[in-house]
Amino acid sequence: MGGLVARSASLAADQPGASAVRMTTRLRELIKRPGIIAAPGIYDPISARIAESLGFEVLDLPGSALGYSGIMEPNLCLEDMAEATRRITSVVNIPVVVDVGAGFGEPAHMKRTVRLLENAGASGIHLEDQFYPKRFHYHVGQEHTIPAEEMLAKIRYAVEARRDPDFVIVGRTDAFRTVSFAEGVRRSNLLLDAGADMIMPSHVTTGEQVKQLPHEIHGPLNWTHSAGRPGEAPVFSLKELESFGGAKGGGFKLINYVAGPIFAAYKAIHEELAYLKNNGSPAMSYSTFAPIEKDIQEVCGLPKYVEIENATTEKG
Repeated sequence: MGGLVARSASLAADQPGASAVRMTTRLRELIKRPGIIAAPGIYDPISARIAESLGFEVLDLPGSALGYSGIMEPNLCLEDMAEATRRITSVVNIPVVVDVGAGFGEPAHMKRTVRLLENAGASGIHLEDQFYPKRFHYHVGQEHTIPAEEMLAKIRYAVEARRDPDFVIVGRTDAFRTVSFAEGVRRSNLLLDAGADMIMPSHVTTGEQVKQLPHEIHGPLNWTHSAGRPGEAPVFSLKELESFGGAKGGGFKLINYVAGPIFAAYKAIHEELAYLKNNGSPAMSYSTFAPIEKDIQEVCGLPKYVEIENATTEKG
């Protein structure tokens, strides 16, 4: 984490005038810009600040990652997502796109969902065609999708609800798994026609199908990086996804990395606490944790706070 120290001094969230550009507008600009964007799946303020300090330009707040922080995604409510979004957007100055699952209700509930996330500082949301309430069986590979017309109504009312025209709405369909590849493509294009700004094609299973997506879906794609699980599409690099091309204004654009940060954090915490339980003392000595502590302080903005106190309450 040594590189964090050098980069954290320029963290935009702590700079005067850093919020001059709306994050929704910034996200739109990034989507229109040539090239592909990596968006790590963060789940709390420190994971978000680390990602920003490393130079990532967009963050994704996945329901799965937030759920893995203690209660599992199907137990999350709209207020849980809004509060997590507020805590994260208050400490970073890059766009955050938020997973709202099935929108926490039916078409009539989309207005509240969109407005709450807008007010929490989200730059966009991704909305899926699964059942609500979300079922725990989703996490063991058994999934259900609602009829296409119901999902199209959700997208239309979500689009109508946004106050900020730059607020990005991503339509996700899981019909690739529950019905067929052809139905997934059909729904994707219908979601674009209904007003979705991007499409998240979920659970495409083969490499050849992944290569077809940017040529059959007529808009920009928000792809969730495959972790290489059995039954999932192969893992493709950013360069490979970009090389698959697509129609003008389409192709792979925003790539979410959902599992990495929360799993890495779980592994590190589990190993440290297991060592403490088994040995009666922490695994890390001062010489090990001292530079980590310094990095965390830098990333969290401690030098700026000290500077303010030196000029005010601690002056003289």
